[in-house]
Amino acid sequence: MPANQQVLLDNRPTGEAAVSNFRMVTGDTPDLQEGQVLVRHHFLSLDPYMRGRMNDSKSYTAPQPLGQVMGAGTVGEVVESRSPKFKPGDQVVGMGGWQHYSVVNADEPGALRKVDTTQVPLSHYLGAVGMPGVTAWYGLVKIIEPRAGETLVVSAATGAVGSAFGALAKARGCRAVGIAGGPDKCRYAVEELGFDACIDYKLHKDAASLSKALKEACPDGIDGHFENVGGMVLDAVLLRMNAFGRIAVCGMIAGYDGKPLPLTYPALILTNRLKLQGFIVSEHMDIWPEALKELGMLVGSGKLCPRESVAQGLQAAPEAFLGLLKGKNFGKQLVKLI
Repeated sequence: MPANQQVLLDNRPTGEAAVSNFRMVTGDTPDLQEGQVLVRHHFLSLDPYMRGRMNDSKSYTAPQPLGQVMGAGTVGEVVESRSPKFKPGDQVVGMGGWQHYSVVNADEPGALRKVDTTQVPLSHYLGAVGMPGVTAWYGLVKIIEPRAGETLVVSAATGAVGSAFGALAKARGCRAVGIAGGPDKCRYAVEELGFDACIDYKLHKDAASLSKALKEACPDGIDGHFENVGGMVLDAVLLRMNAFGRIAVCGMIAGYDGKPLPLTYPALILTNRLKLQGFIVSEHMDIWPEALKELGMLVGSGKLCPRESVAQGLQAAPEAFLGLLKGKNFGKQLVKLI
């Protein structure tokens, strides 16, 4: 069996995460038991939620255990199979983690899924046509419940979730406004992703300033908001929400280092009778087939052109992950393993 390079969580961060929290090792790939398959990973996904798992605190997922392979979504190819469900050469998506190979129990529900790469590139199954895309779909369709003509806003607009949200919102006849960091990202949001407007949050020192920019971009107010960031961004959006507006809370990346994120205007939730709902997409597996079908069609037809930031080699994963937490990535952050 091939040797397997792996990245483990070696110790927990205090404050900001660092490269020293991780450790790289080389291990053996175990022999397959009946019902198992061996997958060689082509790409692994880096996502903001991983930062929360590095802490040893109560959250919606169990903390990442120390001394074990960092968990992550992966796409790759079956190289050996002792299951009738998969054969060598099958292209698959799963949760293989920060390593080159994984052994998967093929009978475990949802552990491994075959994908078709004729219309959609393999890597997109970790982004637009994968968990991030389904996340955008659920927040939009099930929580915001958009109506044509409404104004919808999304923070981290050019990331994997935000870019899918924009395409899905436009497909429903809505005005889509993004919030992103830097002129290049904002230009990409409007020119390539089809957003009606995009605000560069880096030009604003505080919520009042950002809120003023939102007023110009959303003259009719905001009906629905998809939150990935929190902090100043959420404060600014709350000031512009219309009565009976809906907010889907997916991420709070501004607070991932453990500092509290106070909310400045909570009374607006009551004044405007807002619906504010957090969600975890893995708790809603029933909607994945419907969401993935629409997302696949958007990518296949060219209506969603997702960008990717690709780090080369497993050893680059820790640095790329820390860059993602600071917004250095452009689009979906991946690590290419072969």
